[in-house]
Amino acid sequence: MALVNPLSAEHDLETQELAKFFNETLGFCPNSVLTMQHRPAISMAFINLNKAVMANEGRVTSALKRMIAWVSSNATGCRYCQAHAIRAAERYGAEQEQLDNIWEYKTHAAFSEAERAALDFSLAASQIPNAVNAEIKERLYQHWDEGEIVEMLGVISLFGYLNRWNDSMGTTMESGAIESGNQFLGKHGFVVGKHDGSLY
Repeated sequence: MALVNPLSAEHDLETQELAKFFNETLGFCPNSVLTMQHRPAISMAFINLNKAVMANEGRVTSALKRMIAWVSSNATGCRYCQAHAIRAAERYGAEQEQLDNIWEYKTHAAFSEAERAALDFSLAASQIPNAVNAEIKERLYQHWDEGEIVEMLGVISLFGYLNRWNDSMGTTMESGAIESGNQFLGKHGFVVGKHDGSLY
């Protein structure tokens, strides 16, 4: 079981209504949100932040935002968020070749220089100590405007919260997320790990 048990999706009606957002994103309401609703103000604030961060107001596509989330989650080691991010990238139209080669984004022909700059930004921003530097900034500004960079950092920061929440919580991974993790990340040794429901 996780550190704290997720509550029923019907526990808090306001959270339940807001959580319909995840039916499009993932096809299910994630256990992370069901755990947050022990304090509904947290679950509702999180969902609203998620919706704001994932809104498309520039050229950063929904698929790229989810790949940014995957790179960030991979850097921090959160398997739960890796599986969710790659699943959402697929559902939002990431190219099959990108999904199959996300580990090789730095060199694979399926990724453009603009996408590489965004994904390198995600990797640098997710490291401890933080590795964002003048070179990262210069490459970002070659391809993206300031609003788009803010959108990207919003995704990275949102997943910084989620990575810590889910790895500390040992959130149980849902079957759909496991399927996506195995499908797209399995060739590189994807495992459910502490998210199999038996950590604590």
